Amino acid sequence: MRCTALILTLLFLTPAARAAVDPATLAGFSFRQHPGAELPLGTEIHEAAGRPVTLATALGGKPAVVVLEYLRCKNLCGLVLRGAVQAIAKSGLRSGRDLNLVAISIDPRETAADAAAAQTMYSRLLPGAPKDGVRFFTGSARQVRKIAAAIGFPYRYDKMSDQFAHPAGFVVTTPDGRISRYMLGVSPNSAELRQAVLEASLDKVEPPAHPLLCLCFGYDPDEGSVAALTWQLVRWASMGLVLACAALIGLLSLKRRRA
Repeated sequence: MRCTALILTLLFLTPAARAAVDPATLAGFSFRQHPGAELPLGTEIHEAAGRPVTLATALGGKPAVVVLEYLRCKNLCGLVLRGAVQAIAKSGLRSGRDLNLVAISIDPRETAADAAAAQTMYSRLLPGAPKDGVRFFTGSARQVRKIAAAIGFPYRYDKMSDQFAHPAGFVVTTPDGRISRYMLGVSPNSAELRQAVLEASLDKVEPPAHPLLCLCFGYDPDEGSVAALTWQLVRWASMGLVLACAALIGLLSLKRRRA
């Protein structure tokens, strides 16, 4: 039922927005993976209290889950963050002791107050985690671009839709700030995350993850175009499939009760 609700939400509840990003170029927003690359540790970003710190300080000398996101996102950023936090909670690892969760906004308009609010909210999902185990940061466009380039995280702001197009997923880094593993998508497996963190703590670097384009961007074609009509047909067909599956599940459940 959770999957059904998610599908319906993505199909029908995403706010309509006309995008200037050409849909033919969206495939170019997948992660450009290069495990073993060192992050620019001297790059300056701002913690939730507003103080400038280096990326090295943010990572804290521990294995880290590093998520690039933006807090005003209406698409997948929240799912990526929540998925990472839930995987940490289920893995048996403790944020702040075994690893740090470091989230960096790609939106230069977001402030320290935004980061502080998000930090408080996501910290509550990890009971027992110290305050410095879940950390949210903001930064200038130039500084964050340096971090994103090192990770291989392409993104672009679309003014017409007021969204950032970018891939969904995160990286796990070693204590000295090198990329140990890419974890793509929105629902990381807790056992895989635990293994990734343990390997990162031993300075191991894993091969690139199997390519997966999970794009955080809500694209709506121009109204009245063939693309718009096609998208509407896909939406209604998908809705019909979901409802048919739900009806079948309900019918089978009813028969089981009568038996």
